[in-house]
Amino acid sequence: MATSRLEINFIRLLSRCESLASEKRGETEWRLEKYVGALEEMLVALKKSSSKPTPEILTDYNRKVDFLKGLLEADKLPSPAEKSLANQFLAPGRTPTISSEKTPTSKTVHIQSKARCAEEMRKELMSTGVSNSGSLETDFRHRKSFPVDERQSATELDAILQHHNNLQEKLADDMLNLARNLKNNSLAAQNIIKQDNQTLTQSMRQADMNFEKLKTESDRLEQHAKKSVNWFLWLMLILVSFTFISMILFIRLFPRLR
Repeated sequence: MATSRLEINFIRLLSRCESLASEKRGETEWRLEKYVGALEEMLVALKKSSSKPTPEILTDYNRKVDFLKGLLEADKLPSPAEKSLANQFLAPGRTPTISSEKTPTSKTVHIQSKARCAEEMRKELMSTGVSNSGSLETDFRHRKSFPVDERQSATELDAILQHHNNLQEKLADDMLNLARNLKNNSLAAQNIIKQDNQTLTQSMRQADMNFEKLKTESDRLEQHAKKSVNWFLWLMLILVSFTFISMILFIRLFPRLR
């Protein structure tokens, strides 16, 4: 299927949005928001187009647009921990946007975004232990205790990341169990429908057999009825003939007296 002009423009704008998202967002964020809004409008028009792509390609396009929207919403969250958690649930595109890409840009953007959030969380944790005192003694003490604070911050960061990973694994397990239950229910429903179809087929076959038997018996009854009518007709004919002959003989044998 030939690529339409609308789809070509959509791919170009999507590639531009992914390039902007891979950069450090600041001045370019407002442009990215406008581009993503235009992407949504173009995606709606592409779905309604007569020369729209296959459902698989449309699904991947929709996935990439939702990923960019989720990325913008995650950047607006107040704390790095919330940003990191929101980034964990983002789903990038599965295929490259343009043919020159070896790895989908959205996956690269997702990795960069998670790394950026982890760096912000590390800086936030480390900044809580930094003192702004200008005293040399306080600065010396701070320098002595800095490795301990850094190790403590790293430990807290690892604990937070581990907690997020545990939540993600739990969510994946729940989704796996749900998919397994859905599969079992589908198989059970399929077996029930199969049994019902077999029962219906047997009932239809039995009904056909009964109909054939009924037709045979009807034909036999019809033939029997015809035979009965024929015998009755002959019997009546013989009776009338016998009566007629008897009357003639009676008249001949016993003439009328004068």
